[in-house]
Amino acid sequence: MLHFSRKKGAAAYFALFTTFVCGSSLGQTKDADIERITTTATRVASDVFSLPVSVSIVSESQLNQLSSTHIQETLSTIAGANFHRGNGQEYLPALRSQVLSGAGACGGLLTLEDGIPLRAAGFCNINELFEAHTELAERIDVLKGPGSAFYGSNAIHGVVNVITRNAIDNGEWGSLELGSFGYKRAKLSAGAETKQGGIGMNVSITRDSGYRDDESVMQEKVNLHSRFETDDLRVSNGLTYTNLDQKTAAYITGFEAYKDDDIAQQNFDPEAYRKARSLRAWSRWDWAISSQSSLTFTPYLRVQSMDFRMHFLPGDPYEQNEQDSVGLLTAWRHVLNDSLSITVGADTEVTDGALRQFQPNPTSGSAFLQATVPQGLHYDYQVDATMLSPYAHVEWQQESWLFSVGLRYEKMRYEYDNLMLDGRSREDGSQCGFGGCRYSRPGDRTDSFSNLSPKLGVSYAVSESVRIYGNASRGFRAPQATELYRLQRDQQVADLSSVRADNLEVGVKYLTVDSAANVSLYRMEKDNFIFRDSNFFNVSNGHSLHSGIELESWQRLSENWQLTVAATYAIHTYHYDELLDGININGNEMDSAPRWFGTVQLSWAPSDATRVALQWQHMGKYYTDAENLHQYDGHDLLNVYINYTLQKNIMLRLRMTNLTDEDYAERADFTVFSGDRYFPGRPRQIFAGIEYSF
Repeated sequence: MLHFSRKKGAAAYFALFTTFVCGSSLGQTKDADIERITTTATRVASDVFSLPVSVSIVSESQLNQLSSTHIQETLSTIAGANFHRGNGQEYLPALRSQVLSGAGACGGLLTLEDGIPLRAAGFCNINELFEAHTELAERIDVLKGPGSAFYGSNAIHGVVNVITRNAIDNGEWGSLELGSFGYKRAKLSAGAETKQGGIGMNVSITRDSGYRDDESVMQEKVNLHSRFETDDLRVSNGLTYTNLDQKTAAYITGFEAYKDDDIAQQNFDPEAYRKARSLRAWSRWDWAISSQSSLTFTPYLRVQSMDFRMHFLPGDPYEQNEQDSVGLLTAWRHVLNDSLSITVGADTEVTDGALRQFQPNPTSGSAFLQATVPQGLHYDYQVDATMLSPYAHVEWQQESWLFSVGLRYEKMRYEYDNLMLDGRSREDGSQCGFGGCRYSRPGDRTDSFSNLSPKLGVSYAVSESVRIYGNASRGFRAPQATELYRLQRDQQVADLSSVRADNLEVGVKYLTVDSAANVSLYRMEKDNFIFRDSNFFNVSNGHSLHSGIELESWQRLSENWQLTVAATYAIHTYHYDELLDGININGNEMDSAPRWFGTVQLSWAPSDATRVALQWQHMGKYYTDAENLHQYDGHDLLNVYINYTLQKNIMLRLRMTNLTDEDYAERADFTVFSGDRYFPGRPRQIFAGIEYSF
């Protein structure tokens, strides 16, 4: 195993829709943005306006103006996306869902870079988007819900696809940014064209000494691209390397502790850290067989390793994990006539993974915790995994109607090898008190899971500027390796089924030259989901109901003023009988699931050289436990973005976040062991940067 230590008219209308509805505009439109299309929903260039799914896009100019220091800042401009920021580069995701945490959390959302999954199937990580080069992205596509047969396991709540900057065609570009609390970041993108292609490189380096005590982030990311073209063949190659070295500040505890500036700034676990390395290489071959047929195949390689202190668990154990994988994505597309096309293909992957959890020190706390969470080695295992997934997708265009039908089958197989004693004993075989140790290790075994995922979508053009759409789809998520083999208490075998989600969605898309909107309503039922209750027990075979309405809109108020809105109202509830501390949670709202949240942005461009945007972010109140006994009251933040073009090739940027210096929590939750706990939000920050185009 490798490891590192391990024109106006319909075309212009749809382009405006992509730019303004599907993203968060901070200023006037650039021509490059108007030409945007998406490949995420169908793996081929597609008109976002006509697709019978909800796709949101953050364009390159918007990404540059936001200049986010964390992926949460970018995705907060997308309706339905409610990522909770942790410390450093950590986060917990939510897309048309409650914030996903604990057991069963990772894998509810599929994350990609340039169409390649960031993590191997079955080996997700909750923070995996920090391994994508978002700092130098050309755009970020967000496909909401299980709306496409082109994606299988984990794409239950949607897909986030980070498209890296095309350094070959877009010219040389660099920036330097300085900010509060020792923040520094440098970015460079450079490339060269040749007669039949070219080469390019993106580099970003981040240093952040942090607001809280003993926290810091050191991060480096590199993309390398090359391209070769002939009359009927295009070969695109890519490589991404990322390195994160982070000193992590843990939760603070106590009711509304984030309102105490002294406590909020402290780090009560200064030894917490995270180190993560990733390498991905891929080669995409696009072959035009004929005027009607094309073939695409993309082999890829991943090498990943991570070690960190699990500051959120009793005893603060350390985890080391690594995965090496190779895979192949294929697609054959044939256009039968002007109205009908079909795409068929298969995705396959082979992975070699390992995990080790070790606690060097005795556990502190109650007598129960000291007795049941032992010092020493907790888990040590290897897992070999294979995945095979054929699929088919048909599109039929008939006058104002567009129909799409898709079907995907996936087979996932694990071969698990426990390198320790089986059972819930200590490392040396001795028994823990209070009925046994917290951590349990199953014996060697093989597990396999098969899933079938149908999709159906339809859209109808009421007029040139109005389109209605609907889709019905089923998504699935095979159990992840850690859920199957990292057991707790008296569990000897993980009796888990694949998570299944049935989704219905309808929507209206509206587009004119001066305004655009997308209103979508969805209802999704999810079976067999896994969650962690406030006693840290893993609860499986859950059933939940998710429904909501989302609005993304853009309106030109005048020649110089624009208004952008991304708003969400959603209800996420437990939909089955389960007693937690004597309370039946059936019908309760899921924890970390605010009903209201969103972003409103007012942009002003008094001249061609100056652009100013005022952004309001609203987070509604939400429960922090499944019993609905504790809650966080929410918050409101104001951010300001100012861009000034000094010369044709020099841009100055100034941004201020949390302008009113609000005391708030990026993340709030509750456990019976710690009570209320929080990741405090940062106070007012100022960032200044300069960008230079060569």
